[in-house]
Order: sequence, then structure tokens, then C-alpha cells
Amino acid sequence: MAETTLLRATDIIKSYAGVHALRNASFELRAGEVHALVGENGAGKSTLIKIFTGAVTADSGEIVLDGQPITHNSPRVARAHGIVAIYQQPALFPELTVSENIASGVEQAGSMYRIDWKGRRKRASELLAHVGAKIDPETEAGALSMPQQQLVEIARALGADARVLILDEPTASLSEEDTRNLFRVVRQLRDRGVGMIYISHRLEELPLIADRVTVLRDGRTIETRDMATVNRQQLIQLMVGRELSAVFPKRAVPIGEPAIELRELSCASSGISNVSLTVHSGEIVGLAGLVGAGRTELARTMFGLTPADGGKVFLHGKKVDLKNPSEAISHGIAYLPEDRRRHGVVLEMPISSNITLASLNRFSRFGAFDFRMERQTAAEQIRSLGIKTRTVFAPVATLSGGNQQKVALSRWLVTQPGILILDEPTQGIDVVSKSEIHGLMGELAAKGAAILMISSELPEILGMSDRIAVMRKGSIAGILSRADATQERILALALGASPTPQSL
Repeated sequence: MAETTLLRATDIIKSYAGVHALRNASFELRAGEVHALVGENGAGKSTLIKIFTGAVTADSGEIVLDGQPITHNSPRVARAHGIVAIYQQPALFPELTVSENIASGVEQAGSMYRIDWKGRRKRASELLAHVGAKIDPETEAGALSMPQQQLVEIARALGADARVLILDEPTASLSEEDTRNLFRVVRQLRDRGVGMIYISHRLEELPLIADRVTVLRDGRTIETRDMATVNRQQLIQLMVGRELSAVFPKRAVPIGEPAIELRELSCASSGISNVSLTVHSGEIVGLAGLVGAGRTELARTMFGLTPADGGKVFLHGKKVDLKNPSEAISHGIAYLPEDRRRHGVVLEMPISSNITLASLNRFSRFGAFDFRMERQTAAEQIRSLGIKTRTVFAPVATLSGGNQQKVALSRWLVTQPGILILDEPTQGIDVVSKSEIHGLMGELAAKGAAILMISSELPEILGMSDRIAVMRKGSIAGILSRADATQERILALALGASPTPQSL
């Protein structure tokens, strides 16, 4: 490992309206190292990297790059110094092509600048190939899936010759193959002397890629250690200040009658073909599969966003026709989407409005909206789910990722659904929030809710599911019981191996 200090932050303080986001936080990045930065949502990680990138100005403290203090930092100054961040949520221009998006972070235009379209496409193709992304450079960015958008952002950062590369949850939406490709690129950059700050809630992947790890808690730097000297449980204790007994608090609850049954369900526009699957009351069925297998597409079809054009759906034994989300909601179905910031919450709206958005009719009477009832309901959900906020009127954008996810989930809990479709319910949130949401899932199942949980994290699938359905190419490749399921069997089905005998 290189010993030359590339970037150093010393005694960084940052407050918002009197609330400390960072309290004398310090961090050091060496050239040619991958330095993991971990902590609960709200620990100060996002604020620190925003200070590095110039998006936020520290109240006090010092940032030093190559031995020289960075004063009057700004996004332009940080980029000129080679500090580039890739955030968990892609920041591409959806109407532009992939090559145009990559060019926006790579090319420097002058007053007489003329676009070399052929060279631009060639450069984009080379960068995409470098990160293992099989994406046509002429595809509009808005047509890409979230994992594909993240890969484009990584390619764009590589093209900008970053010296300090900040990766914020880069694998949250990536398949195992895409993750391996990313790690390959990260190691190549490390060998070339690039320093990388790696932020991830997937603690199990840190030993595979990180050289050192720094833990933040409540805005303070708790400890920095060599990655080889600390294990996952020790990291959790440092992050939360106490031992966390169970990340997957799976509860054994009685399994009831079928709540929702899909019989040869198909949707040509979504690539869903002949899906047969049953979820019982009190049951958590995990839906696994590689990226592109059709998991999210199936969820959208079940919720009426992309209505089925073949097959049948039965709710509690009665055939229904779900043509749109309104019909799904009226039948007690709730859908928590994968991308919470785009589809799960409205960031600019207050918490109270977000929580009641799916059940406005409950708060309206004779054309008048009952704002007092809305506030009371929001306050109850905040207490019940442990959402960290000072007021129900705070914009959701001011909350941490884990608390935003709780708001998105509480919106559907207010509708009192009997069937919950949860698409990546703990993606990109800290270990404590993850444990709390898992515990809530167990409570809902105990009350008779039927839960279909989509997750790319196999430990989550194995830890929380009563049964596991594995998708491949838009169809169910096999169904495993909790007792029979292993990571190897799930991956074998996802990759097209002979199915293990199903546990129906």
C-alpha cells in the first residue's frame, strides 16, 4: 500500500440550523489506496464527501490535497483538482445519449469548439468497455436501468482522470458480475495511484476491496483501522456504539391461506412470461435473480403499472383484473419501488404529505382536507417507525436515506395493505435501519400480511424469506424452501442450471 498522503481532512465542523452534522471529523486518504468510510445514515458521511467535492462549505477545519490547503472550495475547484464523486443516485441527463453524458464530464469546450462526434462515440465505447458495461453509447440515458446508469457514471469519472475518486454505494444496484467488473476497475485505478474513498453499507464486501476503513458516528471520527484487522461484527459495534444482535430478525409466524396467486402471468412489454407464484398470508417470499431477470418488471405488472396481457391474478381466491395502481391499492396491494428518490418519496414535500399521499381519500371529507388528521397520522408513523426528524413538516430531502425509506414504507402502511411488494427495501441504508425494517416486516407478517420481497442481497433473501422464487429471463426458474435454499442453489437457478425440486 502506498504511504503518500493524497488528501487529508482535519477537525472538520459543519452545522445546519444548530445541529452538528460533523464534529471535529478527520480523514486521511493515501495515493493508491481504497479507504472505506462507514457509519449509520446520519453519521456524517454524505456531509464530509460534499465538503470534499465543494458542494458544501465547512464551518471550520482544513482540507489539504498533496500538501496544499484547498481554500474557497467549490465543485469546479474540486473537479480541477481531480476530486470526483459518484453518488448512489445517478446524476445523468436523461434526454441525452450515453456518449453525450460521458462527454459532459470529460470534454472541455472552448469558444471555437467543434464536436468530434465519431471520436466522442469511440471514447465513450472505450470507457464503457473498461467498466464492463455492454451499453450502446447512442442510447438515451433515461432509457437505462439504474445499474446501467451507475456504470455510465463510473465510466464518465474514469474519463475525467480523477485523482481522488469517491464511490458512494457503487454496488447497491449492481449484479455480482457487475460488482466484480467494478472491483477490477477499482484495483486498476489503485495500481495507477488513484486514491478512492469507498462508501458502502455492504460491510461484507469491504474486505474484498478496501485497504483501510474509517468509522464515523454522530459526526465524529471514531476510529481508522487496517481492513485486515477488523471484522464485520467489530465494524457494526463501532458504527452503532453497541452490539447489534440480529440484522435479520426472522420471526416464525403461522402461514395462512393464499393472499395473492399468479397463474401464468405475462406482460410482453415488460418481458414477463408465464409466471406462476403464490404468496400466503403471513409469508415472506423472497424474489431473487440477476439484474435484468425481470423482478422489478414483475412487481410493476402486479401493481398495474404495466398491466398483464396474459394469465390470471387471484386475490384471496377471487380473480381480479389489475389494470392500474388505483385498482391494486383498492384491493389492498402496496408497492414500495426500488428507486425511492425518484418513485418512493417526493423529496420537496414535507414528511406529513408524503406519508398520506397514497390514502388522500381517508383525509378528505365533503371536499375539505383534514390537515389535523394528517399531522396526527404522520406523527404516529414517525413514532412507530422511529423516523428521525424534529417535525412532520420537514422536507423528506432533509432526511437520511434510511429515514427516507421509512417514510416511503409508512405511506403504504397507512393504507393498511394485505399484500406488500417491496423492491429492494433496504438498498443503500445503514445496518441499524436495515435491521429495523426487517423487524417491521416480521411484525407485518405476524399480523397476516403477505410480503413479496425483491432483493439483490442474497444474505437478505436467505435471512428473511420463508420461500425463495428465483427469476431468469422474465420467468420463474425455480422455487426453494427456506430449509433448502443456499446461495449456490439460488445462483445456479439464476444462471440457468437445472432447477432444484420446487417447494410449493
